[in-house]
Amino acid sequence: MAADNTSSVTGFILAGLTDQPGLQLPLFFLFLGLYVIIMVGNLGLITLIWLNTHLHIPMYFFLFNLSFIDFSYSSVIIPKMLMGFVSKKNIISYTGCMTQLFFFCFFVVSECFILSAMSYDRYVAISKPLLYTVTMSPQVCLFLLLGVYGMGILGAIAHTGNILFLSFCGENLLNHYMCDILPLLELSCNSSYMNTLVVFTVVAIDIGVPIVTIFLSYGFILSSILHISSTEGRSKAFSTCSSHIIAVSIFFGSGAFMYLKPPSSIPLDQDKIYTLFYTVVVPMLNPLIYSLRNKDVKLAMKKTLSRITFS
Repeated sequence: MAADNTSSVTGFILAGLTDQPGLQLPLFFLFLGLYVIIMVGNLGLITLIWLNTHLHIPMYFFLFNLSFIDFSYSSVIIPKMLMGFVSKKNIISYTGCMTQLFFFCFFVVSECFILSAMSYDRYVAISKPLLYTVTMSPQVCLFLLLGVYGMGILGAIAHTGNILFLSFCGENLLNHYMCDILPLLELSCNSSYMNTLVVFTVVAIDIGVPIVTIFLSYGFILSSILHISSTEGRSKAFSTCSSHIIAVSIFFGSGAFMYLKPPSSIPLDQDKIYTLFYTVVVPMLNPLIYSLRNKDVKLAMKKTLSRITFS
């Protein structure tokens, strides 16, 4: 392919999830179905929160943004993956690859920090209920949200900038269904220890800081719950936090396992399977977790459905 100022290739061929022809069509319909669930679930939750005024509180403000992030980064990845199942050669341009990488990193890092903002919100709600409306004022919520997306932009710039400095000398078959960091590092002809160190450092910050925030928040929450005298009060407090704990465990567990491991300890073919957890499974499960385990969301759903039925 023709040369440009950063690379000797102008595009990549995405190897896809599998190279077995008999699995391509079944996988296409499977992931198309999952993508529909992701779209309906997340856009449905966004619509419910938007339409129901009793959900216009900080907890659902952050949940609104979590659903937006989940929907967005799935849309950055899955449509191109679906094309790979029905195309003989799934080609993505160099510019398209870097664009996909940038937005993928932006939304994934933003999800890390929105989950930590949600844990802080739960800490204030349970540990300082009388000061909740003051502590989590609209200005504070907006400031936290700016921090979430600000960290997303910084993480995306760091990862994409790191890859942009690499050269790709002829070989353009990318062993993945998306433009991810590790397969691009492996494909490059001049990646060094420093490039790997940048990835590890940025990921450690983007996963480490939110995890520390979440652990501290839930440490204080647990302490507050243990001081609640009534069993009903404790049960309600645990119920409020359980959805968030499940979502956090799945997301950070899969992310940390993928990136905070020794280089080449897991083959890239297996990495593709693990990547599915935070590109497909997490965005699909989050709206289900928060709607099925949340009384306010279920009430909003009933009200909205009854309005539609009545009209």
